[in-house]
Amino acid sequence: MLKNWKFWLGLIVSVGFLYWALQGLDLTHFFTEVANANYWWLIPSVITYFIAVWVRTWRWDYMLRPLKHIPVRDLFPVVVIGYMGNNIYPLRMGELLRSYVLWRREGVPVGASLGTVVVERVFDGLIMLIFVFVGLPFLPFPGDYQFLVTVASVAFFGALVVFFVLAAMPDRALALAETVMGWVLPERISGPLLDFGTKFLDGLKALNSFQNVLMIFFTSLIIWLLETVKYWFVMQAFDFGDVLVPFFALMLMNGVVNLATTLPTAPGYVGTFDGPGIKVLEAYGVAQSVATAYTLVLHIALWLPITLLGGWYMLKQGFSWSDMTAAASLRENTSG
Repeated sequence: MLKNWKFWLGLIVSVGFLYWALQGLDLTHFFTEVANANYWWLIPSVITYFIAVWVRTWRWDYMLRPLKHIPVRDLFPVVVIGYMGNNIYPLRMGELLRSYVLWRREGVPVGASLGTVVVERVFDGLIMLIFVFVGLPFLPFPGDYQFLVTVASVAFFGALVVFFVLAAMPDRALALAETVMGWVLPERISGPLLDFGTKFLDGLKALNSFQNVLMIFFTSLIIWLLETVKYWFVMQAFDFGDVLVPFFALMLMNGVVNLATTLPTAPGYVGTFDGPGIKVLEAYGVAQSVATAYTLVLHIALWLPITLLGGWYMLKQGFSWSDMTAAASLRENTSG
């Protein structure tokens, strides 16, 4: 990992975001806020978060049904292991890891399950943009932020349109890909890529039904509303003084920080989660020390429980850290 330029790029991005958010921080006030927080509020926050993860598992089960029906209770550990991978490895390695674990356990081709994962991420991105647009009237952002939101909107909606087209015309898409690859790539490379592409398109079958699309959209909305409720529970642990932070502001914060975590980052989304979250709260008038203490505790409450549970599930189900390496190799060998 240390020899990978992407790792160092992510580290630089994380440090840049932290410097942007933490410069001028009064450490005495920060540690006072951390020490005086009522951490009992973390209990309902963690429970709410795992309910959201259960709903996320049900959504994935719904998307996988054209390939194989897997009970939610059996799929839940796979999702949690994937979250753990995202939290301790850079570049969202957990998405590859859960597809690899699903293949090992249930025989679902990696390419097909990755197709469902990509669709998940597109719908998640759309919900984040909706949260941002809902929250913007309560705190209009500068023009630069609005420009970035517009670019992200075009990207996510464009990706969704592409996936709908691919799901509707998989045979034509494969024929076009085969023709283009035949012109520019040798068969030893184009063959595995086309095999992976076939499996990937199988993962888009859930988009062939309007009812399925609505179900995916509404479950995505429920997932992220539940996560925003977790933000609210953690907020109760801190004294925000006379500053009233409405639920819409937490929806905006949730949308902004999760859009930011799509950038290359150090493991655990360090910086890209914390920096934008702190700045959103400061824009609402929250003191920097309070905003920083709240955001960092929230980040830990999101990161630690599911990472520990994911590690426990890995050990319980007979997986080891070498499986991380095997999952990473799927970037190079896409025919699995």
